[in-house]
Amino acid sequence: MDRRTSAPRRHATRTALVSAARLAGWADRFAASHGPVVEDFDDAGLLLRAADGATALLRAPWPADGRPGRGPNELRRLASLAAQERGLGLVLVRRGGYVVASAGGTTILASKSGNRFIDARSTAEHAARIFAAHVVEYIVPGGDRALVDQVLAQPALKAFTGRTRLPFLDVQDVKAAALQKAAADACSVRITVTDPVG
Repeated sequence: MDRRTSAPRRHATRTALVSAARLAGWADRFAASHGPVVEDFDDAGLLLRAADGATALLRAPWPADGRPGRGPNELRRLASLAAQERGLGLVLVRRGGYVVASAGGTTILASKSGNRFIDARSTAEHAARIFAAHVVEYIVPGGDRALVDQVLAQPALKAFTGRTRLPFLDVQDVKAAALQKAAADACSVRITVTDPVG
């Protein structure tokens, strides 16, 4: 009797942010690379299971809030949902600077930036002034997690503490030039691909 046990199967995982306009093309390329795909949809998102064992979990940029996407299938509905404009309050902070902004989807409506992070209170006050002048449905945090938490905990932002926080963005450069990409990333479908290895 062969008592050897096989090693557990390993998986390689990666994450991509894909805009609504590019989602159908991304799904076509995934199927072309991994074989025919079966779709499953649940509260976690849309799961694509490919013939070779690869999976892709597609999550909408915002939580379900009564404004569903439209389309003939789950992928089209997800793309439609991601394309809907939402009011965003961006708070991007690192030791080297900060950017706070309001955005309508990927369009920046107003922003304030500084080339060094002075303190959480001042940054929060700038954010509160900008957020108050626009519709802010969701908070988009990014940069240094501890510093962002300090900013969002300030009394100046008390009116916005109940807003849902979208997934944290890995932003290395918090200069104003990075703001457009951050807004686009916040509005993108978050895709976690798991490839079987070996």
